[in-house]
Amino acid sequence: MALYEHTVMSRQDISAQQAEALNDTIKDLIVAGGGSVAKIEYWGLRNLTYRVKKNRKAHYSLLAIDCPPPAMAEVERQLGINEDVLRWLTVRVEELDLELSPLLARRERERERDRERTPREDAEVAA
Repeated sequence: MALYEHTVMSRQDISAQQAEALNDTIKDLIVAGGGSVAKIEYWGLRNLTYRVKKNRKAHYSLLAIDCPPPAMAEVERQLGINEDVLRWLTVRVEELDLELSPLLARRERERERDRERTPREDAEVAA
């Protein structure tokens, strides 16, 4: 089986739950095709550099997939039909990276830094 990293951009006017449901639909298609999804990361609603189909923002998701090529072709066919999907990119890789993506790793570091900060430090920064 082949290994893929698959990134999906979906319309800004759908909710985060609908974007996650789209990820679940992709996962179901992969499993039905005889593959597996090792990791799903939802990156949230992010600004686009330029307009894509009249949208200024998009919901981004990253999936690490292990599946046969026909299953991936079916996923791409289904995404082409789906009106909520703006763009997608599938890249075949040598091995799957199961660590947090740099985007989510940075967010996690910022959250930990905020948790470690004491209330007194917050007051000093505000002053």
